[in-house]
Amino acid sequence: MQGFQTLFYKELLRFWKVSFQTVLAPILTASLYLLIFAHVLDSHVQPYPGVRYTAFLIPGLAMMSMLQNAFSNTSSSIIQSKITGNLVFILLPPLSHLEFFAAYVLAAVVRGIIVGLGVLLVTLVFAIPPVQHPLWVLVFALMGCAAMAILGLIAGIWADKFDQLAAFQNFLIMPLTFLSGVFYSIHSLPPFWQAVSNWNPVFYIIDGFRFGFFGVADVSPWLALSVSGAALFALALLGYQLIKSGYKLRH
Repeated sequence: MQGFQTLFYKELLRFWKVSFQTVLAPILTASLYLLIFAHVLDSHVQPYPGVRYTAFLIPGLAMMSMLQNAFSNTSSSIIQSKITGNLVFILLPPLSHLEFFAAYVLAAVVRGIIVGLGVLLVTLVFAIPPVQHPLWVLVFALMGCAAMAILGLIAGIWADKFDQLAAFQNFLIMPLTFLSGVFYSIHSLPPFWQAVSNWNPVFYIIDGFRFGFFGVADVSPWLALSVSGAALFALALLGYQLIKSGYKLRH
């Protein structure tokens, strides 16, 4: 496991050495979202009975920050290594495919969790959301970060330049996260958009995460867990197979 530990440590250092950009900046962005939306909508919107809009918004913003940063960590690391040519120094050592896969994904999960905790701590100034089911919070946080980290790994392997990676993020990741119920309950949407949201796997991750705080959600937490688990398994299988095949890495 020495190779795994070394690569994992290298990936942790990669984002921590620029933590002002990789950790503090996302926390500031989420705080600004909360400040603006809470000021405008808090007295006009009540998504769940007895739940203020500000409190409702905090878990969604925390999870959105976690997902985006987990994706960014793996995707940016792979694409930078490919473009600068130092990927060869990672491929030459006798690392197994599983060690390669796990080190990148776990480092991204760590970054996502750190950002999420930072967002939750900063937003306590605005509201203190209850935590009804802490285990559900932890499970969905880990699953969401892992799924997006693997998706970032896939995007980094597929992309040949930063433009392609930016297109992947702008046309897939951003719509998936912003249209997943971060800022609203899907029950407030027209029937067509409710149906569209039900096909978005990120919606189930955020909804299950929010259930851990309030004990209520738009769908059953068990359904959210099943869909999120299936999406995570499918992404993990695809990501591992890409690494094993050497697609755009060794060939």
